[in-house]
Formats: sequence, structure tokens, C-alpha cells
Amino acid sequence: MKYLSKTTLFAIAMSLAVVGCTKSHPGGSASSNTTSAGGSVTGSAKPRVGYVTNGVASFWVIAEAGCKQAATEVDANVEVLMPAEGISDQKRMIEDLLTKGVDGIAVSPIDPENQTELLNKAAKYTKLITHDSDAPDANRLCYIGMDNYTAGRMCGKLVDEAMPEGGKLAIFIGRLEQDNARRRRQGVIDEILGRSEDPSRYDSPDAEIKEGKWHIVGTYTDQFDRAQGKANAEDAMSRHPDLNGMVGLFAYNPPLMLEALKQANKLGQIQVIGFDEADETLQGIKDGNVYGTVVQNPFEYGRQSVTLLAGLARGKSLSELGVPDDGFVNIPARQIRKDNVEEFWAELKKNLGE
Repeated sequence: MKYLSKTTLFAIAMSLAVVGCTKSHPGGSASSNTTSAGGSVTGSAKPRVGYVTNGVASFWVIAEAGCKQAATEVDANVEVLMPAEGISDQKRMIEDLLTKGVDGIAVSPIDPENQTELLNKAAKYTKLITHDSDAPDANRLCYIGMDNYTAGRMCGKLVDEAMPEGGKLAIFIGRLEQDNARRRRQGVIDEILGRSEDPSRYDSPDAEIKEGKWHIVGTYTDQFDRAQGKANAEDAMSRHPDLNGMVGLFAYNPPLMLEALKQANKLGQIQVIGFDEADETLQGIKDGNVYGTVVQNPFEYGRQSVTLLAGLARGKSLSELGVPDDGFVNIPARQIRKDNVEEFWAELKKNLGE
């Protein structure tokens, strides 16, 4: 008798079902495709889903809490995976989930343009959605998150409030390969320069931008390396002694900027505007060392991702689960300043069970 390998058996099993899906992108048009797969759970079986982040950060701890709450609410099993080693680590995690035969995967792609093949493979074998950062060219069913270009412009408004006279500004971000990072950064730049809305616009991160009252001295990336992130803040202050403002666009950036400013005895001398809801950022707003931050809702990213995947696994359609026709489940961003930071922080702690 000839035995089939485990790989062959897995491929046969996973190729049994194909369903339709929709893809779109905030600010772009929707188009249909029919290459997403994944069967439905039956009887009393719990759906098994994977939630893959784009790195390790306090932001994702909040999302994990949302995943766990949803798993209890909809009677599902969820595995939350945070890649510490970048794109190769994320690829391994997705492939491991496929090997386990999970009923669905929610992923925040690190480099969507170069991960299309991997994502389409996942969409062929299971229910695939994106969260936090989209992959509009992949065969995912929908995107759960916010419009990062709009959120970037909201952050730009905070910059303008904090620095009404303009000045020298440095931007700090983890990486620009991600769809959300590019759009977020561009939104900040377009807003403070008073440009029209154009999510497709892209200013080179290597170029200084001098326009009107603003001088953007550069965009510093760190690839999720915390030591590099702090070194970037120190370098910006060293190269530009007259720096007026710093914007940190990933959750860990503002805390690292605050560390660098404190060590340089420049707290309060350089305006700090943040993104996301790290404790250090919120405390900085209370203390007057951070003007404000734009927050997402990672708790809901996790909660709604697991809820949606569990529903799909049980045979419900996207429309039955409340997903709009364009495939964009919008969870709007919010601006946090000193006047509302206490209320927001209390809400955050409640979600985390603190």
C-alpha cells in the first residue's frame, strides 16, 4: 500500500472549499475575488482562530485582551502570536497556523506588497482578514481598523496646535513597509503643510521638507528595535540643537522619545506629539510633557477580529456579520489631550481588567 505524506494529505484537505470574498482599502475602491477558502465548524465544535500582530508592543497586549474577551463571548479558541523577529517570524507563524488547520486568521501584515503570495496562500486554505494594517491587493475578506491617512491628519492637527508657529520637526516610526505606517506618516505631513487630501501621495523619508513655517528634518525608522528608536531620538536632537518638535507614530516611539529628552534635560523644551496609548505617553500628557496623542482601539481590533472569524467559521456571511460592502470595518481613531486623558485611561484600564 502506498502512503501519502502529511504534506500531501494537508493540501488535499485544505483544497476542498472555496468561497467568495471582497477586498477594499480605506480611500480606495472595492473589487471582488473568489479565492478565499475555509470550511464551517459543525455541532458543538469551537472555532479555532489565529490573531497575528506585526510585532511586540503594549498596543498588542491591549488587542490580546480584546481577543480573549471575544473568545469567551463567542465560544471560540484563539491563539495570539506576536512576531519578535519581523517578517520571517510572521511568515512562520502564519504557516504554522495553516498547518494546524485553524478556521481563520487575522493578521496585521508587516510588508503587504511583498507578502501577497503568502497571504493569498492563507486565504486559499482558511478565512483570512487583516487588522490594524491592510493588504488591499491580497485576497483577504475584509480589513478591521481605521483609515490611517485620516488618523495621520488627526495627529497633524495636534502638531499644529502644539506648535502654532511651526518650526523644526522630526518624525519617528517603526517601519515604512507597512501600509498603515506609510499612510499615517503621510497624513501628518499633508495636514501640517495644509495640503489637499491624497492618501496616495508619498514624500520620501530621506528628504528634508521645507515648506511655509515648517521644516521636517527627517523620518527616522527603527524596525521595532527599541535601542535604535531611542538612539534615533538622541541623534535628531544632536543633529538639530534647535529642534522644536518630535512626533512618534508607533506605540513605543513616544516613550523612547521621552527617555531621550529626559536624559538630555530637554523635557518641556521640545514639543512631543504621540500615537497610540502607551502608559508612558498617557502619563506624559498628564504631566504636561506630551501635548497629545491619537489613539486607535486595539481592544476592539482584537475583539471584532475573533468575533468575525468565529461567525464566518460557523457559516455566516460577511453581510450577516455586519461587514460593509466595501470590506472596511471602520473603528475610528480619537485625539487625546490633557482634558480627556483621565477618562480615556480609566476606560483602557477597565478593558484590561486592571
